[in-house]
Amino acid sequence: MTGSDSRHVVVVGGGLAGIAAAIELRDAGIAVTVLEARPWLGGATCSFSRNGLTIDNGQHVFLRCCTGYRALLDRLGMAGSVTLQDRFDVTVLTPRGRARLRRNGLPAPLHMAGALARYSLLSPGDRLRVARAALAMRFIRPTDPRLDGLRLGDWLGARGQREQARRRLWDLFTVSTLNVAGDEASVALAAKVIKTALLQGSDAADIGVPAIPLGRLHGQAAEGLLSRLGADVRLGAKAAAVEPAADGGFRVRLAARADGSEDTDLRADGVILAVPAWNAARLAADTVPAAADWARLEPSPIVNVHVIYDRRVTELPFAAAVDSPVQWVFDKTQQAGAAAGQYLVVSLSAADDYIDLPSATLRAQFLPALCQLFPAALKAEVMDFFVTRERRATFRQAPGCGRLRPPAATSATRLMLAGAWTDTGWPDTMEGAVRSGVTAAHLMQRELAPAAGSQVGRAAGPGRPGRSRPRAAAGTPS
Repeated sequence: MTGSDSRHVVVVGGGLAGIAAAIELRDAGIAVTVLEARPWLGGATCSFSRNGLTIDNGQHVFLRCCTGYRALLDRLGMAGSVTLQDRFDVTVLTPRGRARLRRNGLPAPLHMAGALARYSLLSPGDRLRVARAALAMRFIRPTDPRLDGLRLGDWLGARGQREQARRRLWDLFTVSTLNVAGDEASVALAAKVIKTALLQGSDAADIGVPAIPLGRLHGQAAEGLLSRLGADVRLGAKAAAVEPAADGGFRVRLAARADGSEDTDLRADGVILAVPAWNAARLAADTVPAAADWARLEPSPIVNVHVIYDRRVTELPFAAAVDSPVQWVFDKTQQAGAAAGQYLVVSLSAADDYIDLPSATLRAQFLPALCQLFPAALKAEVMDFFVTRERRATFRQAPGCGRLRPPAATSATRLMLAGAWTDTGWPDTMEGAVRSGVTAAHLMQRELAPAAGSQVGRAAGPGRPGRSRPRAAAGTPS
């Protein structure tokens, strides 16, 4: 520690952004109080118990290029609790068969050439047109403000991408990462995804998945680390208001707890709002004139369909699907602690059409769809079926969202923003959340100790939380 514990920062929100910010601040020797309204850390990446299994509220994956998130796992001591492919490899299922996308050992962008050439779900002509459009995307600058108003469907259509190519290939990468219907996505954010994951580094798109429940991977690990670092973590503590104080700091007013008890309001030299855009806008309404604009970021939902069979129906760890209501499906059997049978989760992004459907309706649609993709499911008995819903899983990453995303620094001195919804240059993902927290913490260090420029200069960059080396309300079952 640097001995600057006389400075105190309140981090409002204990999701990945708040966790990353709090670790950075403690590593710099700054006193930290983390306020989390829920009974756990980890935000939308959480778990719950059901019939003896540990269930994640939704499926979260990362890519090898997610250096900030992977560095956070290192810092938490959890790098060994995830599985990362040694080579990008995705099976794409259809009701009539399957195809495979697997990269070769050539440098980018040639590493995906063989996979595209063998992708039997597209005609040879469509495959050639996809290659041309992908090469054209290499020259897009995602930060170009002129791209913010463009629809991905229009951009792809202008480059010869027919409906089948957009649905059977482009959507595989954009819908799940941007949580918006493929044609409706922001060109700027789609270009960030495609360029970073598929065009710039041959191994960038290798897929990583948790090997243990998310509650342990993020929340419990973070609570343990922050405790060891000396941070004050307060669970079930909700910030009601953030007000400027006469001494130049802030007063953080706390709401009454669920049991009716009240916490003492906090005095802070700085505040980082690591909460969703809509909550940040409310908390900063009287301090930052532009705060109302943050709430204009519209939410986009995710629905997860959970099915537990009495036997195995597939050997695939995960797969994508086209020409099916299923988008991606994951085998969560081992992660959840199931001793027998098989537990599959169907992850549905851009789920506006599903978010309000009753579980019975979703069951009638998705059990037959899974049987079409996995014929062995026809002979299996469904032991359990339930649904988790995240109404505000991400912001809607459509044209025009870029101009609404604020930077980490606000117009109020020592009041910072963190969260995947802020202007990180990344989509609303775990990587964006971690990077936002690191950025907010570094800016706070500078404003708290402007004379300590050399110390700040040594701090880790957005891809390296702490000094290590290198989404929305939680879904509820129905």
